[in-house]
Amino acid sequence: MMSFRSITIKARLFVLLGLVLLTVALVGGIGYAGLSSLRDGMHSFAEHEYRNAIALGELREAMGNIRRYEKDVLINMQDKAAVERYRKEWIEEVEKTRKLIAGLSKGLDSKEEQQKLKDLDGRLSAYQQATQPVFDQVVSGQYADTAAINKALDASKAQIRPAEQLRSELSAIISKDGAAAAEAAAGVANGQVAKMAVTVLVALALLTPFILFSIRSVVQPLRKAILSAERIAAKDLTEVIRDGGRDEPAQMLGALVAMQEALRGALLEVRASVGSIGTASTEVAVGSQDLSQRTEMTAANLEEAASSMEELTSTMKQSADSARSASQLAASASDIAARGGAVVAQVVATMDEINTSSKKISDIIGVIDGIAFQTNILALNAAVESARAGEHGRGFAVVAGEVRSLAQRSAEAAKEIKSLIGASVERVDAGSRLVASAGSTMDEVVVSVRRVTDMVGEITSATAEQSLGITQVNESVARLDQMTQQNAALVEESAAAASSLQQQAQRLNQVVGLFKLGTAA
Repeated sequence: MMSFRSITIKARLFVLLGLVLLTVALVGGIGYAGLSSLRDGMHSFAEHEYRNAIALGELREAMGNIRRYEKDVLINMQDKAAVERYRKEWIEEVEKTRKLIAGLSKGLDSKEEQQKLKDLDGRLSAYQQATQPVFDQVVSGQYADTAAINKALDASKAQIRPAEQLRSELSAIISKDGAAAAEAAAGVANGQVAKMAVTVLVALALLTPFILFSIRSVVQPLRKAILSAERIAAKDLTEVIRDGGRDEPAQMLGALVAMQEALRGALLEVRASVGSIGTASTEVAVGSQDLSQRTEMTAANLEEAASSMEELTSTMKQSADSARSASQLAASASDIAARGGAVVAQVVATMDEINTSSKKISDIIGVIDGIAFQTNILALNAAVESARAGEHGRGFAVVAGEVRSLAQRSAEAAKEIKSLIGASVERVDAGSRLVASAGSTMDEVVVSVRRVTDMVGEITSATAEQSLGITQVNESVARLDQMTQQNAALVEESAAAASSLQQQAQRLNQVVGLFKLGTAA
């Protein structure tokens, strides 16, 4: 058997709506039938009783007017014009009354009513026949006073009074018929109301259990869903939500179960992730702190390196200045060496001239025999001076001139001078060779000095380039030191952020810990 919870609320509402519509249709049908019957009764009442009652009212009014005009004739008997006017109005009213009676006879169904109306018409006709001659006589002035007229109208009164009685009886009968018709209509209405009430009671008796059961089938799952939602709101996700059925509340509970499982799974993942984040943030904080210390040490080392680079830059600048000075000195030395080479060349030429002069002196040695002893001394001095050849080579010419002068005065010592001159020539030859060798050496010195000058120039250029490079390195080290300082600040901020992340992870772990998740599925 299909469970009631297997039927959706929509289907139940449609069934309930169908039952309600069926009940409304039954009540409406019964009401329509009752209203139709009541309408027919009211139509009959309007066509007969009501119309007859109106006609009787007009008849009563007309008969009253007849009696009033009758009295007006009596009261105004002395005024013929008034009597004539009231007489005409009385005649018109009588004719009107006769017409009302004729019209009323068409609306009366019972024989009793028809008979009484016929008797009323006969009485009214007899009244008219008895009264009209009297009014004609009143107009002609045949009566002296009202008493005579009243006496003459005794026959008329004998007819009008029974006519009024018949009208009253007929009015009572018609009123009774109207009351009966109203009572019948009320009975019909009450009967229809009773039928409608019974129908409504039966419908309520049938619908109430269905409605109550439907409400219960909706409210109980909703209450269960509310309690489950409150537990979830209270961070308790351990409840196992179960519900049978396939209606909308069951579907809602199923969705609530899916939401709880999804939330529980997400929180379990968050809890695991929070643990990982906490561990990672702790490691990051420790690493950042270590990196901060190392960065600070690096910054300190860079500061020392920058200071050393500044000292090295200053030293290189001094070396560059010294190299430039050495280059200038080397250039000066090269010039001096060149000049020294030129002097040595002159000394060599001079030594050649001395050698030539010595040979000439050997030729004229016989002339200077007288001064051989002094020439020998001067020759000895010349030998000493020639041994000192170098920058002071020019002094040899002075000594030679002096020797020449002494040789002229020492002719008597020519023999001794001749042997000395021979030795001097040999020594001059040796000095010439030494001077030539010194000239070659001096040329090599000039070449070497020039090479030294070139090398010092190259060293000066390299030193200047090294000084510029070291200056750039110093600037780079300064920028690197600045960047290291900034990195140190960033590392400190990173360490602070890692510490804050660790605290937030701990807080998030505490918040997630407030949820009761049970064991992982």
